[in-house]
Amino acid sequence: QVQLVESGGGSVQAGGSLRVSCAASEYTYRSASMAWFRQAPGKAREGVALISSYGHTRYAEPVNGRFTISYDNAKKTLYLQMNNLKPEDTAMYYCAATQSGRWSLSLNAASYHYWGQGTQVTVSS
Repeated sequence: QVQLVESGGGSVQAGGSLRVSCAASEYTYRSASMAWFRQAPGKAREGVALISSYGHTRYAEPVNGRFTISYDNAKKTLYLQMNNLKPEDTAMYYCAATQSGRWSLSLNAASYHYWGQGTQVTVSS
């Protein structure tokens, strides 16, 4: 069965950088999309960035220009490089993936079938 395992979260001061990773197993990244979502306490889960197996990327407005999503096919690992972090970036970050053949450019959680357990990112001011 498909497993997505996030790592790399932690605490950082505002203006700092962090990279979170998501290792995928038993997953075929073909005509598919992978994405990062986040959820802060008391708030709804929101899409942060996505990348399709065709190379499309899309970013949510609050992170555009600061975050970069990438996928290493050899390592089967999704990354999110986060620069110039702000306290409002504090959240649990989740990795998500669509089924193969169901690639999407949507940052709507309903478009994604597989989810990781999350990794916490905390940004202090």
